[in-house]
Amino acid sequence: QPVWPIALNDDWNLITRTIVPVISQPAFMPGQERRNGLGDIQFSAFLSPKAPTPRGLIWGAGVIAQFDTASSDRLGAGATGLGPTAVALKSVGPWVIGGLINNVWSVSEDSGRDEVNVMLIQPFINYNFPDKPGRYLSFAPIITANWEAESGNRWTIPLGLGIGQITKFGRQPVNMQAAVYYNVETPDFGADWQMRLQLQLMFPK
Repeated sequence: QPVWPIALNDDWNLITRTIVPVISQPAFMPGQERRNGLGDIQFSAFLSPKAPTPRGLIWGAGVIAQFDTASSDRLGAGATGLGPTAVALKSVGPWVIGGLINNVWSVSEDSGRDEVNVMLIQPFINYNFPDKPGRYLSFAPIITANWEAESGNRWTIPLGLGIGQITKFGRQPVNMQAAVYYNVETPDFGADWQMRLQLQLMFPK
């Protein structure tokens, strides 16, 4: 998931984020085999002012595109889609509070595949420990809604916490995080729990 800021001029940045999912999908039912491969790639572009607002808010807005790149029908939606996306955050002392939202609608689907209308919301709250530089607690659940599904199978809502540490491997800054979330709402056959392990290479200017 590389994030790349591009300076457009003295006042504006274009921030791109590309999610390339490499998936190992267990069988859904007896007789199926595990599927391994590439999922649907998502590309987001946010137009963002370089300077925060007078109240310290940092924000960006733009578009998200989903590409039909899955190597197996079970690993993707079988559709190409577009939609709006936005992000905002603010630092208040040791706290960082914000959120990201997008919605993708399909513009074309493979034969026999359903239309796509999916929303993602990711609120995030980080607490940075003042006496432990680089260490933080994180609440950043990835909430999704599939608007094409029946009402009882529409939402995935996780609740949980993570802990992270920004450090260096040699001269390379890295952000490491581990988190556990319980899905208080999930579609039929959805997982009850999820664990997230993150290793992020950082290249500050």
